[in-house]
Amino acid sequence: MTLLKENTKTLTGAKILVETLKKLNVDTIFGYPGGIVLEVYDELYKQNDIKHYLVRHEQAAIHAAEGYARVSSKCGVAIVTSGPGATNIVTGVANAYLDGYPLVVITGQVMSSLIGKDAFQEVDIIDITRTCTKKNFQVRSIDNLENTLVEAFNTALSGRKGPVVVDIAKNVFNEKAEIQNLQMTSIPPLNNSGIDIIKKALCEICNAKRPVIISGGGVTLSGASNEVMTFAKMLDIPVVNTMMGIGTYPADDKNYLGMIGLFGNYSANQAVKESDLIFAVGTRFNDRIRCCFKNNELGKHLVHLDIDKNEISRLVKASTALEGDAKQVLNMMISEYKSGNYHYNTRIREEWLKDVNEFKSKNCDVVRKSSKLHSYDVIKAISDYVSKKDLTVTTEVGQHQVWAARALKFNSPQRFLTSGGLGTMGFGFPAAIGASVANNNSEVVCIAGDGSIQMNIQELAVCVQYNLPVKVFILNNGYLGMVRQFQEKSCEKRYSQTKISNPDYITLAKAYGANGIKVQNESELNYAIKQAFSINGPVLVDIEIEPEEVL
Repeated sequence: MTLLKENTKTLTGAKILVETLKKLNVDTIFGYPGGIVLEVYDELYKQNDIKHYLVRHEQAAIHAAEGYARVSSKCGVAIVTSGPGATNIVTGVANAYLDGYPLVVITGQVMSSLIGKDAFQEVDIIDITRTCTKKNFQVRSIDNLENTLVEAFNTALSGRKGPVVVDIAKNVFNEKAEIQNLQMTSIPPLNNSGIDIIKKALCEICNAKRPVIISGGGVTLSGASNEVMTFAKMLDIPVVNTMMGIGTYPADDKNYLGMIGLFGNYSANQAVKESDLIFAVGTRFNDRIRCCFKNNELGKHLVHLDIDKNEISRLVKASTALEGDAKQVLNMMISEYKSGNYHYNTRIREEWLKDVNEFKSKNCDVVRKSSKLHSYDVIKAISDYVSKKDLTVTTEVGQHQVWAARALKFNSPQRFLTSGGLGTMGFGFPAAIGASVANNNSEVVCIAGDGSIQMNIQELAVCVQYNLPVKVFILNNGYLGMVRQFQEKSCEKRYSQTKISNPDYITLAKAYGANGIKVQNESELNYAIKQAFSINGPVLVDIEIEPEEVL
């Protein structure tokens, strides 16, 4: 990203901030005002190019900005005030950091002369966020404001994407300086994989008898889904996804085996175990994957492609390392393969594909403990509407998240938004808000548990204020279901503090000005789903499910 200086003019720091955001093609901000950032909000009020969405809690602003980033492929932007406004962003920033999505979060700070003196609402947000950001900046003088903002966006969007915090002292907003009119050019995708390593990797993949591709979240971020499919079909290789990679390979294709990991599909995990080569694209092999492969099945012969060289061989030793942008490297591999110098045994690959597809018959069935509705049935019913309308789905975190990952079928990326690395309860609902905004206020489905929805349920006010058609389906079992399941297995059913009380969600929805629908049995389910999608605006559907279901 390079900057070209043209004509200059003198403006306040607050004005420079807003004008710089415009030059950086920012059209949407999520935030919450406060005394320190008053001048910025005054400048936002005076213009019409950037739309600001007022959340009801700063954490929700960050999750909404991430939902926006995941769907739009742009950098999400949020702004908050100092002190508690800044500390409330930390969970959202950490979530974006672990899942690798670009954010620029602007925090207000006390006057430069008061920093370090425990002034009112002063916190050291730089030290607080140092370990969960790609980089963070503190701006104490207007002279550094414009270049810092540009560097922040450059950092968030380059290489392995992630969040950046820009902390700005209050005096900067009132100071005046000359602004440069900026023209921007994009950074070329990172590629440190030369033709020799490409050839080596192709030879290894072609010589393998039982290869498998693991397609992770990096494929989404790179926009490399088509390349993964082209490569897999060209070489007759089965494909599995990580949870963050769901949608990067068509679920209805015969080469697709499902999700790997602790709560993944038997077919996917077994294919990886019986493979003789793994081609991993854009995945970091977190512990919820590694725990399923304790006999070095992941490292026996691993070709690892990742944009971050630090992730390659960090947790699983790679035999061949491909460092670079997944889309660019895969295109090089496809072109090189088409040279005609590479061959594989088609008969053996056909037998391998046949074998792994037979694994699908052993995918675990739903275990029912009562006649009540089961989460899997509910999500399958929702799935019919999702597929017909080609909707984006977000989830909160818990049992419902895993059921959604298993039951929903996506044939394209950027449609399944969930918290992977941090497992953040409270992510899904505000992320759905950001996703709806990114899709021109289109319908978005949020699948939630009765525990996690209460983390940020106040954001119903945002949906109502901006008439965002977010359809929230609460799978209500009266428990913190995932933790209760662990207690059932590990604590002899001593359910300590996991049975929770719930509000009357229908009355609560109406109090916010939204629509609420109650579902108590199977006969009411399909009608309720149909009704939810027939209503213009936000709808909350409260569905009673089996209390003690297990994954």
